[in-house]
Amino acid sequence: MSKYVIHGGKRLEGELRIDGSKNAVLPIIAATLLTGKKTYLYNCPKITDVEIMMEILKQLGCDVKWDNKTLIIDTSTLKSYNISEELVRKMRSSIILLGAIIGRLGKAKISYPGGCPLGARPIDLHLMAFKKMGILVEEKHGFIICESRYLRGAKIHLDFPSVGATENVMLAATLASGTTIIDNAAREPEIVDLQDYLNACGAQITGAGSGTIVIHGVTELHDVTYKVIPDRIMAGTYLVAAAITRGNIILNEVNPTHLRAITSKLEETGCTIIEEKQRIILETPRILKGITLTTEPYPGYPTDMQSQMMALLCTSKETSIIKENLFEARFKPAYELIRMGANISVEGKIAIIRPSKQLTGTNVQAEDLRGGAGLVLAGLCAIGETSVENIHHIKRGYEDIARDLRELGACIEERE
Repeated sequence: MSKYVIHGGKRLEGELRIDGSKNAVLPIIAATLLTGKKTYLYNCPKITDVEIMMEILKQLGCDVKWDNKTLIIDTSTLKSYNISEELVRKMRSSIILLGAIIGRLGKAKISYPGGCPLGARPIDLHLMAFKKMGILVEEKHGFIICESRYLRGAKIHLDFPSVGATENVMLAATLASGTTIIDNAAREPEIVDLQDYLNACGAQITGAGSGTIVIHGVTELHDVTYKVIPDRIMAGTYLVAAAITRGNIILNEVNPTHLRAITSKLEETGCTIIEEKQRIILETPRILKGITLTTEPYPGYPTDMQSQMMALLCTSKETSIIKENLFEARFKPAYELIRMGANISVEGKIAIIRPSKQLTGTNVQAEDLRGGAGLVLAGLCAIGETSVENIHHIKRGYEDIARDLRELGACIEERE
């Protein structure tokens, strides 16, 4: 299997363009099933998760192909409601196909999804919402079978602002009869992007980005050309990559407002952040301050950027504290960082990062997407050679992290 080999000590400098958002494009690809028409998706990242979604759509009977960075999807030939078990197990985000297929065909069958091993991520909220919309839900032998002869709007309160549940309800409700109200909805920018895509197709949805989303069901959608928002987690990763090497970089084609939770924490460490319309400039001091960080649903600090920031804080001369509120397994990379010389203590949801000598390169294992990215960043500043294995996890969310980092001056390559 492939691995990244990194020779640390290179200060990152330069400019980089940010790709389209992984977490935005996946629900939008699912949403194309509702249209029964053709969609042109611009600024689409060529990552493993997108490739898996493409394969699922093809198995369902749709026509999907690339034209450079544009994904062309024709769902007029959708013929199956049975989603491939093999592909579903590779990617948790496949669960959002349920709402779209039910909305289009009135029936869907899917196995329990896979993805990164981050601990319990129950889909109870999804199924509860479906039942309120008149969908019969049957769970047996590891499969979820949903069927509805009359899909109707409903008022749905989510006990937790789950991104996936919010997206699934939006998808199922778009072609349902009547009005659906989602209370305590997720507020992430990717939810807004899904709303904007669906509305561009003829849906009637308001409120995305707030705690209440209202969907007035329509009878049909039309074809559309749409550009996906930039990836805020990718942008945050590269900002931290520059900071961990004490470098200065410019990110282009980003939305600075989507990154405020990340950039504010970088400013707390002592970094200088300059925001322009579609650009962020980062300048890093030689010595970074320790900080306290707590992961929360948007607009709080994203759990997807916790591992990268942990790697950065290992290079501070002061003690930092991280509280992980969302996924109990997010601290797994801490033990790999300890092998590199980091001084980290983990107790339940709390990680304490104390000052240590400079990190030293060694062989480490990526166990999930963002944790793997954090280990790559640690390798950028470590003495000697760092080898990051299991990089298939990292490729789920970064088109080519090694290429991008080399463009900024890093010494990193992919090897078999």
